[in-house]
Amino acid sequence: MTQQDRPAPRGRVLIVAGSDSGGGAGIQADIKSVTALGGFAMTAITALTAQNTRGVHGVHGIPVDFVVQQMRVVLDDLGADAVKTGMMGLPDVIEAVADALADLAPDVPLVVDPVMMAKGGHALLDPSAEATLRTRLVPRATVLTPNAPEAEALTGRPIATVADLEEAGRALLDMGPRAVLMKGGHLEGETVTDLLIGPDGVVRMDAPRIASTATHGTGCTLASALACGIAQGLPLEQAVSRARAYVRCAMETAPGFGSGHGPMNHGHTVAPFSG
Repeated sequence: MTQQDRPAPRGRVLIVAGSDSGGGAGIQADIKSVTALGGFAMTAITALTAQNTRGVHGVHGIPVDFVVQQMRVVLDDLGADAVKTGMMGLPDVIEAVADALADLAPDVPLVVDPVMMAKGGHALLDPSAEATLRTRLVPRATVLTPNAPEAEALTGRPIATVADLEEAGRALLDMGPRAVLMKGGHLEGETVTDLLIGPDGVVRMDAPRIASTATHGTGCTLASALACGIAQGLPLEQAVSRARAYVRCAMETAPGFGSGHGPMNHGHTVAPFSG
């Protein structure tokens, strides 16, 4: 395939999230995922982290006005077919991002990944921001993508079973998002069950658990892959299925870097350019 034969990116995704210096999660994973799935990634960075596979070693917040400025200049010029939010950090960041979305992109689909904790256990959302996330971003979401601990924090419900996962998902749906993708990876068992919950019912998606330490950035990657599918016009269930398949293959072909929770292979869909 020549360079002229290669398709142009399709589906513009603005990602509002934090940077991961280790490259496995955050903005870096988001950009890789959208690009690998044929979309065009744009960013508004909310925080810088000094991070590797062993954990988060430092966080430097970006001034709120500059977060909004990044969003504004991108949306004013390039536009977006979907927006994905990740690490927000503080209440004032959430407030500003929600206001900017209402002003600049009121009709653009929004995937909200309610990032609260890094894989190594470092808090990425101040506890004071949970209520703001619940009231400002969750109701605006086209799709909300919590894992079980995040859903527990947002609903106040303990989650230990798939039935609990469904009940919490329905409670989150009542908060206003159009759909909720409940991720079951934190539950025990050889099968991982995710639930796509919407006003028309529940779609259950099962897959065998992969025994792997290459789990860093799975949530960021899934949400961005989903946002890319939505930006490209895929029906929601198809966009979710493609995103889950992308993450699974990225885990199965992980490069094995680092001594902690390692990164995935985000580039598994990309063939090297040979001329």
